[in-house]
Amino acid sequence: MAHTKIIAYKEDEIQIAKIAKAFGHPARLAILRHLIETNECCCSEIVKSLPIAQATVSQHLKILKEAGLIEGVISPPKVCYCINWQYWAKSKSLLEKLMTLSH
Repeated sequence: MAHTKIIAYKEDEIQIAKIAKAFGHPARLAILRHLIETNECCCSEIVKSLPIAQATVSQHLKILKEAGLIEGVISPPKVCYCINWQYWAKSKSLLEKLMTLSH
């Protein structure tokens, strides 16, 4: 029987992986850019600005929110989104640390 290898990843590594996944699709990058430019907007406004379906935009927003990069404020019947600037700064710091590692 094979043994399961348990790997204890560092918290920073897990966070960077979530950020990388969030950055891993051009539509999500476009959504982030749109939110940076507008400060806050609703899903329907994002749908109007991108050539993709509302359901697809919603899935991308979910991934960005799970990564902590954006926040959603429910204001029935709408959900408005904005950049989570506190986590954005932390993400930038994590990525900079990784990118400056040397041998």
